[in-house]
Amino acid sequence: MSASELSPERLLDELRARGALLEGHFRLSSGRHSNRFVQKFRFLEDPAFLERIVAALLSNMPPLDVRCVVSAAVGGIVLGYESARQLGTRAIFVEKEGGAARFRRGFAVAPGERVLVVEDVITTGLSVREVISVVTAEGGIVAAAGVVVRRGAVDVGSPLFALLDLPMDSFEAADCPQCAAGEALTEPGSRFLR
Repeated sequence: MSASELSPERLLDELRARGALLEGHFRLSSGRHSNRFVQKFRFLEDPAFLERIVAALLSNMPPLDVRCVVSAAVGGIVLGYESARQLGTRAIFVEKEGGAARFRRGFAVAPGERVLVVEDVITTGLSVREVISVVTAEGGIVAAAGVVVRRGAVDVGSPLFALLDLPMDSFEAADCPQCAAGEALTEPGSRFLR
């Protein structure tokens, strides 16, 4: 299957077949609650499938003339690497240190350097905005942000391209109907791992 054959409908079918779309009561990385969850590692674990996903995502964007791809650790590292490989540029990532997002390991962007920010799944855009903030604090220019799955309308302050729009209801904990019904909560997001 070529990248052009990976339509949003085909990607949704592939995610279902791989067990990446889960039903239950989940605390998302944003802290919000939802009855559906996208387990990104079901598509990040397959290099050939990820190659097709990234090719399709990049083909949906205009030419960006970027010199670097930046992602957030941990899940975004694989996506960032594959995006950079296909663009013929370098890949770096942002990590948390003392609760704040920052470059570590000697990573940096040069003032005026054009950057593509990539993310696997986005709900509120917090992780993407954190990465964008780190890039712009060093004088980098975020040409665009690309995401595989967008769970809802979100503004990250830069052009945003999504391969699959997959609206999902999500709630603050105090307003969550599943919490009110006493349903057990699962926290599969990497932000909550200790």
